[in-house]
Amino acid sequence: MQELNVISGVVNQEEARTKKPNWLRVKLPTGEGYRHVRGVVDDHKLHTICESGNCPNMGECWGAGTATFMILGNICTRSCGFCAVATGRPLAPDFDEPQRVAEAIYLMKVKHAVITSVDRDDQKDGGSIIWANTIKAVRALNPETTLETLIPDFQGKWDNLQNVIDVVPEVVSHNIETVERLTRQVRIQAKYHRSMEVIRRLKDGGMRTKSGIMLGLGEQKEEVIQTMRDLAANGLDVLTIGQYLQPTSKHLPVARFVHPDEFAEYREEGYKLGLDYVESGPLVRSSYHSERHLIPGEGRIKWQQEQQ
Repeated sequence: MQELNVISGVVNQEEARTKKPNWLRVKLPTGEGYRHVRGVVDDHKLHTICESGNCPNMGECWGAGTATFMILGNICTRSCGFCAVATGRPLAPDFDEPQRVAEAIYLMKVKHAVITSVDRDDQKDGGSIIWANTIKAVRALNPETTLETLIPDFQGKWDNLQNVIDVVPEVVSHNIETVERLTRQVRIQAKYHRSMEVIRRLKDGGMRTKSGIMLGLGEQKEEVIQTMRDLAANGLDVLTIGQYLQPTSKHLPVARFVHPDEFAEYREEGYKLGLDYVESGPLVRSSYHSERHLIPGEGRIKWQQEQQ
């Protein structure tokens, strides 16, 4: 099977001379399942973070008939240094989009759907009304489908966050992305403690909470662990940890490629902190294997069995 090296762009001259780690290679997308998902996404004029974010797992997920839908357009109002999604002035929200997403999920026979969005700081509601309408539309047409929603911080406008909480998705995720010291460089318009408050408010609202961290941006090991502690203290249930991969030469460079053994250490630390599910590995992304993150206690029980 032909493979595709998912690292794109030259980080620096030294790295250009270094062979990329074998653990950062994935299979090219192929197969009937992949072609079916490709057709549904195209026919319904939908956006996916799989494509816009250059996700290395797209072939595997689409081949299994799953995709992460991105609502509110494909142009973000923020300019994060790690993200491949286009930045600029978005088009007006499309209020027919929720129904198209629901119909696509129906046609794909998706049992567990992941929905994310660009940031819409240009909108008074931050896009939260479209968010709520999408969840309602998916539920109306697909009553057996469970939902994970990967949401923005809504600039700390908590009434907008409440619009999502009120429609009660099974899992609500908000990614912290990096450690506190690097937040301004990596996320620019975001704030570390505001994102922590998002997690806390979601937990207080009865949500199953989730967040994600990228490694390889210059963080120190103790900073990663402190971030994990902060997330746990704010009520996090599920954590994903993966390797940052530079989308283009215009984005932040990769400071280092983290070895799988170090990812395993973070998984261990997360469970010791009391997290319910920890997914940690070089190619892990926030929505990767997300159907596993639905059931409280499942990840922790498996980890406890491994210790015996």
